[in-house]
Amino acid sequence: MLLKFSTEKSLTAVSAALQLAVAANHFVITQMHDLHKTMTHISKADIGQCLVLEVDQLQDEKVLEQNPSIFSVLPCRIFMYEEDNRTVLATLKPTTLLAEMFHIQQLPEADQQVEDSIIAIMKQATGS
Repeated sequence: MLLKFSTEKSLTAVSAALQLAVAANHFVITQMHDLHKTMTHISKADIGQCLVLEVDQLQDEKVLEQNPSIFSVLPCRIFMYEEDNRTVLATLKPTTLLAEMFHIQQLPEADQQVEDSIIAIMKQATGS
């Protein structure tokens, strides 16, 4: 259910590449959360760099016409963090979430297209 890609590129470099990949795949970044900054401000916990990007498709109407239940997993979140001197991108598989939440045997093609796009974005950003 969890997809992860990692690279030796810096978090800054991957963040820049991710923003380009999002646009190239007809998605937009709707929000970016800096969890390191937020958590450091809230508590004295020493957490590493961690960004959460919420991404959404520019053509959501087409996807939602085919399967309105996909609203439950939109926007998709891509987590970016540092681990063992690598930058990691991670996300939950939208198709798995939908299939398990709604007990759907065969998901509409649009759901798979969204997941394929998220995977392509993550691969492009990490150079995988």
